[in-house]
Amino acid sequence: MNAIQDLSAAEIAAQYALAALSPVEVTRACLERIAACETKLNAMYRIDREGSLSAARASETRWRAKRPLSPLDGVPVTIKENLYTKGDPAPIGTRANDDAPPQTADAPPPARLREAGCVILGKTTMPDFGMLSSGLSSIHGVTRNPWRLDRNTSGSSSGAGAAAAAGYAPLHLGTDIGGSLRLPATHCGIFALKPSHGRVPTWPPYIGRVAGPMTRAVSDSAAMMNLLARPDARDFMSLPYQATDFSDIDGLKLKGLRIGFLPDMRVGLPVHPEVRAAAIAAANALESAGARVEEMKSFLTPEMFDGWWRFFEARSGNDLAQLAPEKRARVLPFIVEWCSWRARDFSGREVIRAFGMIMQMREAAVAACEPYDFVISPTSPILPYDAELPAPNNDPHDALPHIAFTVPYNMSEQPAASLNWTFSGDGLPGKDGPLPVGIQVIGKRFDDLGVLRLCRVMEQLRPPQSAWPAI
Repeated sequence: MNAIQDLSAAEIAAQYALAALSPVEVTRACLERIAACETKLNAMYRIDREGSLSAARASETRWRAKRPLSPLDGVPVTIKENLYTKGDPAPIGTRANDDAPPQTADAPPPARLREAGCVILGKTTMPDFGMLSSGLSSIHGVTRNPWRLDRNTSGSSSGAGAAAAAGYAPLHLGTDIGGSLRLPATHCGIFALKPSHGRVPTWPPYIGRVAGPMTRAVSDSAAMMNLLARPDARDFMSLPYQATDFSDIDGLKLKGLRIGFLPDMRVGLPVHPEVRAAAIAAANALESAGARVEEMKSFLTPEMFDGWWRFFEARSGNDLAQLAPEKRARVLPFIVEWCSWRARDFSGREVIRAFGMIMQMREAAVAACEPYDFVISPTSPILPYDAELPAPNNDPHDALPHIAFTVPYNMSEQPAASLNWTFSGDGLPGKDGPLPVGIQVIGKRFDDLGVLRLCRVMEQLRPPQSAWPAI
């Protein structure tokens, strides 16, 4: 048998049913893995050892009585810091909120997992306000990539990405407003699904903001979706509940499918040659397996991309302006400069114009994807960058040039996932070790199951994968 930390959620649950493993045994193994790796990775904000063991003991009792609350009862999970959990503070990645009080209730996604009997091990790290695609935070410090400790996890679900790759648990829960699930997934070599906006109820809801699963295998994310997609009245932007079996991911026939291939967004950072090669290889594999693959032109313009930046600079700048001076001084200086260098002088007309560019981005993304059953592209144009940088070019005036492939689908509300395809070296002298390269899969709005099913096919088509990092 594989080491416990390398078992999938389904494998763990099967062992519970046979009484070959217990939730307490698995939880202890996960806690031991966290203890062994945390000094190097820094992926956890809080570790709830006693609470998780107590939940595991309760789950063990249910399994012995053959009355589990769900197929994932007793399976360990981590939760991103900004997803509220009862009894835990949520500083949203910044030292400005180091006095944040404990939350009085679970947000919808953690509530669904807790109700299903999942064992919550603790909370994972994120950058200040979630507005960096990086593992750098003024309160949490630097979260490092398990594949190469000198490389960035990307973000903002940075701790969740690192925890998944390192085997802290089979299941992880993150959030995404511009790529924050998919970018850590590609940089950490795991799978993540950004559901259709509203598919997974969240609180507080916001434009483009979703919660979604981050796992090593597509099947584990699908199993999580069966729990996460259940209704919650607190999210006034949520979709009507549909009783969908998200675990029904096998059997998709590629023959007859029309798949768009978008190799270059031509906005933001240029596509690294090895990222481009991986994307072409994925497109070729799908075509060889029977799909009709057609190359697409970019639909994103620099004006749309800049409009998204300006709107979120204005939003974050407004949040920053409401902080007392002593709190503002604790925010990561890079974030302070990013959200104030232009936003301090924005007029209302400029902010509305920026929002209009987001609506144009939304319209363009939907129109570009309409002719196809699915679209594939690189997830990120680059390989994992330096671990201690807040952005690839370390420039607060150009902080997010690497999110052009991901952000349009938050605004268009379409489901999108990142699946690791292959690995690459980055050619740095004296630096060895694989660097993951992920492929993004985009579906039509509401077709979350379709995206999971195509990702399952690609999981089977992709080249052999490297062993998970030992740390």
